[in-house]
Formats: sequence, C-alpha cells, structure tokens
Amino acid sequence: MHIFEPRYKQMLADCLASDRRFGITPLIDERGQPEAGTIGCVAEVRVNQELPDGRSNIVVLGGSRFVLSRLLEESLPYLVALVQTFDDEPGTEPSAEDIVTLRQLFTNYFAGLRQLNDVEPEEPSLPGEALTLSFQVAGTLECDPGVKQRLLAERSTERRVQALIQLLPVLTSTVERALRVHRRAHTNGKGGAAPDIVTEQ
Repeated sequence: MHIFEPRYKQMLADCLASDRRFGITPLIDERGQPEAGTIGCVAEVRVNQELPDGRSNIVVLGGSRFVLSRLLEESLPYLVALVQTFDDEPGTEPSAEDIVTLRQLFTNYFAGLRQLNDVEPEEPSLPGEALTLSFQVAGTLECDPGVKQRLLAERSTERRVQALIQLLPVLTSTVERALRVHRRAHTNGKGGAAPDIVTEQ
C-alpha cells in the first residue's frame, strides 16, 4: 500500500507507535464512511518503507475479520470505530475432496494469471488447512470487489470453498481469453499463435 494522504500518514504513525494494526472496510456510504454492519479486516503493518518526502510504502498482512458496530467521535483526522471480531462457524469444514478440487482449480488459474503477466511459471504455495486456504485463494483472485467482499463476510468455510469452486472456472476462462489476445499482440499480427493454457484434469 502507498501512504501519502496526511490523515493516513498520521494513522500509520499512530499504528507504528502502537500494535501496528488498523482496520480496512471496503464498503462506504455516500459520505465516504463505512456504515454499521460493514464487514472489514484487520491489517497488520509488516514492512514500512519511509520515503524522503514523508510518504510511505507499506506491506500489510490480513488478520481477523470484524463487523463495524459504530463510528466513534475522536479528534483524529482518520476514522475510529468500535468493532466486533468474528471467525468462521465451527463444524463448517469442507470435504477433503472439495479441498483437492479447490487446490487444482486455483493452480490452473494461477498458472494462467502468471502467463498473462509475463511471469515465469511457479507452483503456488498453498496451506493445507481449509480455512487459511480459502482466504488465500480468495485474496489472490482478480475479480469484482463485491465478490471478494461476499467471500470475506461468509462465515462457513464449506460455503466459501464451494463458492470458490464455482467461481474459479469462470475466472480461468476469462484469463484464457485475455491470454489469447495477449499472445496475438506479442506476435505483432504475424501469426504463430502460442498454444492455449494446458491444465491438468
């Protein structure tokens, strides 16, 4: 993340002086403020690269999810809120078969995405635990923010995995179409199109 607005520079300074955490809320109202009930995510600052002009580049790690209860009246340039953290509901683990399917679908999608960005092929490093896997896959997807928000808000690991299993083939097809155009552009209209993505079944 690139921090340059004065209010966020102050927020970053306060975070670094405290527990290095802040909240991210993707949904906002017409005033540019998150509403009560908004689902957000805690972000922990892991790397802070200070630039000479006062700006910063930071790397954050996503943590607990939360529901925003209400905004607080604070004499600070950034928003402060009361939130309630939550986890997935117990007993909602997906089947081992669904986990295998999700890993394979994501591996195919990830391979196409790297080709589209002209990056060398690489096997994704995926966790074995279902909950962490579902969030890592969801966080990597290039899709509508609203879709990601629904995946974030989902409290059933099984339902999130099932949603990803349905979504990934659609996204992979989109990547494949974009990759065919990308390859034709690289040939400069002279033919010699490269083969489509090869995926394992």
